[in-house]
Amino acid sequence: MNGVFVDVDTGIDDAMALIYLLASADAEVVGIASTGGNIHVEQVCANNLGLLELCRAPTLPVSKGADEPLCGRWPHHSKFHGPNGLGYAELPRTDRRLTGYDATAAWIAAAHAHPGDLVGLVTGPLTNLALALRAEPALPTLLRRLVIMGGAFGDTNPMAEWNIRVDPEAAHEVFAGWAGRQQLPIVCGLDLTRRVAMTPEILARLAAEASASGPSPLIPMIEDAMRFYFESHQDRGHGYVAYMHDPLAAAVALDPRLVSTRAATVDIELADTPTRGTTIADWSGGRKANALIGVDVDPAAFFDRFIERVGPFARRLGRHS
Repeated sequence: MNGVFVDVDTGIDDAMALIYLLASADAEVVGIASTGGNIHVEQVCANNLGLLELCRAPTLPVSKGADEPLCGRWPHHSKFHGPNGLGYAELPRTDRRLTGYDATAAWIAAAHAHPGDLVGLVTGPLTNLALALRAEPALPTLLRRLVIMGGAFGDTNPMAEWNIRVDPEAAHEVFAGWAGRQQLPIVCGLDLTRRVAMTPEILARLAAEASASGPSPLIPMIEDAMRFYFESHQDRGHGYVAYMHDPLAAAVALDPRLVSTRAATVDIELADTPTRGTTIADWSGGRKANALIGVDVDPAAFFDRFIERVGPFARRLGRHS
């Protein structure tokens, strides 16, 4: 069983990652930290609470975190997820409430409550984790594993990935904090996650698996969110697909064998230039490594696992609705 602490800026693929974790018998979500990024942090908190309600999850601590980067302000909020972060999907009303402590305290409390056992997963900007690392420098030794969705490490057309670009200083502090550690963070960058593309056909497979014994309340929400995400990707020239950035990172958090990795030293461009937030990987081995960068994945194996877990989970929710 993997105790997982999740730090999210819940847009569409973050929501799919949370659903994957809640559907996984080998995962116990012990806490959720909310950060601004895709949308403002208040909406992220509402999305997290509503998603837990939809999934009939047990009471889980959801904490509000940063709504601005370590330096300055968010450049703008992403339009790729819609004004409320979940595309066309709507979540049920809920009486669930946030914790009385912030995301920084939540990270530290979870790590101390599960020393050496906790898996950390960050699918949004690294602001909350950087603040937690400032307050508790031993965090890298307390976590069993850290998985980050962020960066881009292709050899051509270097670009700044959203999670790193909106708070490069936080990313710099996190990578520096893990440099030379025994357990390096596993980093799922765009060149890896863009190989894992949801299609309408794969979504139909999921719906069929979920609805085998009747309708499920979860599938309409997924379909409404994914339809917006398909359209968003098409508008950006990627075709009518949707990259599953965050669900892949969630799957890797539970089973790192899903991806092949290479150790590297990651540097973050901090200068106020058009390349601010780009990630540069030094593969030479001449410096202390601070990351295991995902370099290969079997997309079919990932989607098989996603459907094997989320399909029956959605079916169970349908039986109890």
